[in-house]
Amino acid sequence: MSFAVVNPSTEQVIRSIELASAEEADAAIAKAHEAWPAWRELAPGRRAELLRAFADEVDADLENLARLEVANSGHTIGNARGEAGNVRDVLRYYAAAPERLCGKQIPVAGGLDVTFHEPLGVVGVIVPWNFPMPVAGWGFAPALAAGNTVVLKPAENTPLTALRLAELAERAGIPSGVFTVLPGLGDVVGQRFVDNPVVRKVVFTGSTRTGKRVMAGAANSIKRVTLELGGKNSNIVFADADLDRAAAAAPYGVFDNAGQDCCARSNILVERPVYERFLERMEPVVRGFAVGDPARESTEMGPLISAAHREKVRGYVDGAPVAYTGSAPQGPGFWFPPTVLAPIAADHPAVTEEVFGPVVSVLPFDTEAEAVGLANNTEYGLSGSIWTRDLARGIRVSRGVRAGNLSVNSHSAVRYHTPFGGFGQSGIGRELGPDAAEEFTETKNVFISTEE
Repeated sequence: MSFAVVNPSTEQVIRSIELASAEEADAAIAKAHEAWPAWRELAPGRRAELLRAFADEVDADLENLARLEVANSGHTIGNARGEAGNVRDVLRYYAAAPERLCGKQIPVAGGLDVTFHEPLGVVGVIVPWNFPMPVAGWGFAPALAAGNTVVLKPAENTPLTALRLAELAERAGIPSGVFTVLPGLGDVVGQRFVDNPVVRKVVFTGSTRTGKRVMAGAANSIKRVTLELGGKNSNIVFADADLDRAAAAAPYGVFDNAGQDCCARSNILVERPVYERFLERMEPVVRGFAVGDPARESTEMGPLISAAHREKVRGYVDGAPVAYTGSAPQGPGFWFPPTVLAPIAADHPAVTEEVFGPVVSVLPFDTEAEAVGLANNTEYGLSGSIWTRDLARGIRVSRGVRAGNLSVNSHSAVRYHTPFGGFGQSGIGRELGPDAAEEFTETKNVFISTEE
């Protein structure tokens, strides 16, 4: 079975990709299992050296990877370069892990007690279409560093950079079977990751609905999961904030990647005394947002991923109160203009559901407690921002909002050296940061008696 990969900016077919069957998925998993003992036993320094070589190959191919992502995913060229660079940097960061996966010596009576971090085995990584390159790296880099082998399934419609990464891994000397990219349907290849008992962990990024199925299926063989799922995130602006700065930054917190980001701050909560002023100051930024050919250096936002997704996003706007919009190209391509909804009821679907498009709702609030309550009025808990000059308030609200990743006076991007993950139905587990490699290990405890 083949799948036609389409450029979302032109609607033209780029390439036809063969999708793997369930039998081919099982064969790839078996090959990864066969390759695991040698990779696990490889000297830590040698494993680190190979990961650094992989990073160097990515660095040398950075512009090609970026151009592939522009064509395949509609990401702007600036973003795509940053995403390719993120894969390189994540590989270099976790290249240090093999020689630093240190256990503990625990004081006990009558002997010596030590712990070891043992790799799990085969890890299945399921990557979404919205950020194909970085999310792939977040999964495979720490897993490989910890001594596991990886089979990675890219999204059906955005496989090109993952396939190129597999070629670069081979060029770097990563042994056959250690890192495999297998395009396929989620209910075929992804399901084999869940059902095949040889796979000992599944890393999934995608919808909460599918994540629940992955978690339920993994329970049958008690395999581990890391789930990075949906988000409905708030950008809270207090009256004492630097209003010009907050209004200038707000569109970039939601319209980046055309809003196709689980961390998008798609609800803006503004303290009532400055609500109208905030909307006025944000308007020229939204109207001036550069939407167009993602290969152009000056473009700030590209297209949505598909016609079907565009219609889904449009459904949240039809009949809703539109304060103002930006512009978008006419003609071929899955374009949608940056759109601001206001005034809007707190129970409107655009406020309560994950739109996953360039649509933002702006709501007023009167008290700090009300702002926190509005931000927490969701099943999700992934990210958010708080704008205030009051440090104590920034800390209070940060502690009050139930989300895994918050920033004060910024829309902080995900950093590979800090943990990333969500509360509630935004997922389970943490990616990135200094402890991520340990998430791909079992802790083994060994007691050695010293008594005669």
